[in-house]
Amino acid sequence: MSYRGYRDLNVYQLSYQVAMKVFEVTKDFPKEEKCSLVDQIRRSSRSIPANLAEAWRKRAYKKMFISKVFDCCAEAGETEVWLDFAKDCGYLSKENHTQLFTDYQTINKMLNGIINNANKFCLNT
Repeated sequence: MSYRGYRDLNVYQLSYQVAMKVFEVTKDFPKEEKCSLVDQIRRSSRSIPANLAEAWRKRAYKKMFISKVFDCCAEAGETEVWLDFAKDCGYLSKENHTQLFTDYQTINKMLNGIINNANKFCLNT
């Protein structure tokens, strides 16, 4: 498949969609969490599609591309931890937690697929 841009990547589309889900579910978190848990979970969830866009711009340099995609994996892992905190603090239902956690596991599998097949995405390889 030929990709014209990062927005064509299924993992970009899914990570953007899931970040929007995170935004929606965190609207109901307590006000005292606005400057801590809400900001952290939104930031890390949004970092994944943002870092994918950066990675796409670095495709001419395979090592830089892979490094940036690894950053996406790290942000997905961080988001999973914040989801655990949100569930355990009683801010996030078990159902929402399970769905979002599953989404991030899928995102990580997709990101690892990109890393393992970087030549398909990089320029001049």
